[in-house]
Amino acid sequence: QVQLVESGGGLVQAGDSLRLSCAASGRTFSTYDMGWFRQVPGKEREFVAAISRGGSSTYYADSVKGRFTISRDNAKNTVALQLNSLKPEDTGLYYCAATSYASGSYYLVSRSTRYDYWGQGTQVTVSS
Repeated sequence: QVQLVESGGGLVQAGDSLRLSCAASGRTFSTYDMGWFRQVPGKEREFVAAISRGGSSTYYADSVKGRFTISRDNAKNTVALQLNSLKPEDTGLYYCAATSYASGSYYLVSRSTRYDYWGQGTQVTVSS
């Protein structure tokens, strides 16, 4: 069982940066691949980024590649998402998620159905 708590969201202007953090409970954090998703009302949850359990592999949606960076610290049971050069279309509720399935590919890691645990989300709002 893993519990996830996100933090770091806020209201910013276009071009600004934010750093989201996700704190995980439990002693098996390093056995989970971790992902970030976002959702706006009326739309499906959208994959943003993911990182393998050891941190050696990272995956990004095309819409955020080059602007967002995912990282993890297994000693502290945390995963972070650095958001740079924010755009209004980045607005949404950002969720942290954990999967016990070894993904190994963008196709698998970007599927929300493969994730076992989800946080409550942190709101990011980018004004133009």
